[in-house]
Amino acid sequence: MTDQLSPVDRAKYAAAVCAADMVENGMRVGLGTGSTAAWMVRRLGHRVREEGLRMTGVPTSARTAELARQVGIEVVSLDDARWLDLTIDGADEFDPDLALIKGGGGALLQEKIVATASDQMVVITDAAKEVHHLGAFPLPVEVIPFGWKASKALIEEVLATLDVMGTRSSLRMDGDRPFITDEGNYILDLALGRIGNARQLSLVLNQVPGVVENGLFIDICDMVLIGHPDGRVERRDMTTGKVSAETVEIEGGENAFRDI
Repeated sequence: MTDQLSPVDRAKYAAAVCAADMVENGMRVGLGTGSTAAWMVRRLGHRVREEGLRMTGVPTSARTAELARQVGIEVVSLDDARWLDLTIDGADEFDPDLALIKGGGGALLQEKIVATASDQMVVITDAAKEVHHLGAFPLPVEVIPFGWKASKALIEEVLATLDVMGTRSSLRMDGDRPFITDEGNYILDLALGRIGNARQLSLVLNQVPGVVENGLFIDICDMVLIGHPDGRVERRDMTTGKVSAETVEIEGGENAFRDI
């Protein structure tokens, strides 16, 4: 933990605190993966230790599970939880309809499964992730290792028929080796530039042999909490159509989890 949070981390912290404070006793909560979600997990751990919050968490990756245990959150599998009250996660991009691109952290498959097994999905983010059209952030597509080059070629072939600006894809690497997901798969990152029809693209990609899942989250997010460096959090609720704002106290936030 640094002595002073950067403006981006202050924004992430504000959104994470706002979302974590939505969790009530007895809830089963999906715990997202990524830098913003990590703030949320730490805040929930703080509430468990300091407030006696009773909750169970279903992590979306091995690293989130490890962090959750470290901060004192009871961790269970999705099969054990069966259904969740709430999932809180970050996003790489979101548009005005709260369609998302996720998977920059490599956990898109578990993230999508957990989010769709929840009564509500809340996305926590900073203002820089908002876009008019998805696609500036490379779209992750999880593929099985067997025949991944054939899957890559087929993906690029179908992209040429769709409303996207680019068709280039690349295998995600971890040093000099392919990045491996928690399920043992590879990820192809699609440099699309702009996605004209995200729903169509998602359906088409998932028909390509070898594709396990893609990082487009359509009609899954119910609410987005947009943090700002001054502690303001904008709340956009797709269910009610309401937009509201609140302020999170950040002073001292850089020291809030020094014991973790």
